[in-house]
Amino acid sequence: MLMDVKLGQLGSWLAMRDFTPGGIMGAVQRGYNRYYNKYINVRKGGIGGISMLLAGYVVLSYVWSYSHVKHDRRRKYH
Repeated sequence: MLMDVKLGQLGSWLAMRDFTPGGIMGAVQRGYNRYYNKYINVRKGGIGGISMLLAGYVVLSYVWSYSHVKHDRRRKYH
């Protein structure tokens, strides 16, 4: 896991990762399963997992439309 890697070992850790399409898809699948089992598939679930997903979507959509928003914020509407 990336959190367990020290800064000096980062290069060798990255060299051991599988960057083939199958390896990337496996990493995405493991991340999704970890998120789902931690926040969605719980006995006493709350709104935390869904709200985190929604907040991520809002941030991602803002990043995608930032170039358009950047030009509109200095316009005067009068």
